[in-house]
Amino acid sequence: MTFSFDPERNEIEALLEIAGALQGRRVLEIGAGAGRLTWRYAAMADQVLGIDPNPERVARAQEEMPPDLQSRVTFLESSLEHYQVIHQGAPFDLALMSWSL
Repeated sequence: MTFSFDPERNEIEALLEIAGALQGRRVLEIGAGAGRLTWRYAAMADQVLGIDPNPERVARAQEEMPPDLQSRVTFLESSLEHYQVIHQGAPFDLALMSWSL
């Protein structure tokens, strides 16, 4: 039996309804995990940084990154608290946190 997350694409539609258009925006995804949600919206954004404190999930996301997203998506092993301390780059337009509680 094959299992698919959100086959009707309700999750991405709800995200876009709340966040608005992603074109030209810099997105910080908190708790990105292995990129399950990232792959679904990243082509619409200008840049995406996914952070997750779990090194195995970050490694999996980096390994499974679609080639067409390599220029716009980066994953970093970090908790949000630690990232806030080290981050000194340009600000983000949007922060996402889904399934991360």
